[in-house]
Amino acid sequence: MKTFTATPADIEKKWIVVDAEGVVLGRLASIVAARLRGKHKPTFTPHMDMGDNVIVINAEKVQLTGKKRQKPHYWHTGHPGGIKSRTTEEILEGAHPERVVMQAVKRMLPGGPLSRQQMTNLRVYAGAEHPHDAQSPESLDVKAMNKKNTREAY
Repeated sequence: MKTFTATPADIEKKWIVVDAEGVVLGRLASIVAARLRGKHKPTFTPHMDMGDNVIVINAEKVQLTGKKRQKPHYWHTGHPGGIKSRTTEEILEGAHPERVVMQAVKRMLPGGPLSRQQMTNLRVYAGAEHPHDAQSPESLDVKAMNKKNTREAY
């Protein structure tokens, strides 16, 4: 019996749409990361981009448990004394709330060129509208997978 290794001709990508409203951020990110890598497929090959194209809508309505809304996110401008911070709550209420979901999914993937390529298959939108209707994406109900995937707003 030979081990199956996928080739580019074997890869079949689907489009998935995920509604993030009321879903816990970490659980959403781990499910989306697994879909991006293709680990849900029986033909998963670690060194190939086998994952689906994932669309996440309502990213601004994602839930965080505990005190994670007050958690600071740091970055440095490159100049002396240029460290800056912003809390997760400020990012979610700001102009680009989808960046919280993007960063969470990015950190769930292993680092390297393949992960950067797989991140191009992720599209995150703050609202309920997305321009990918022509691809006829299938809906993935993350809320129904496990009751722990949802939380009430604190």
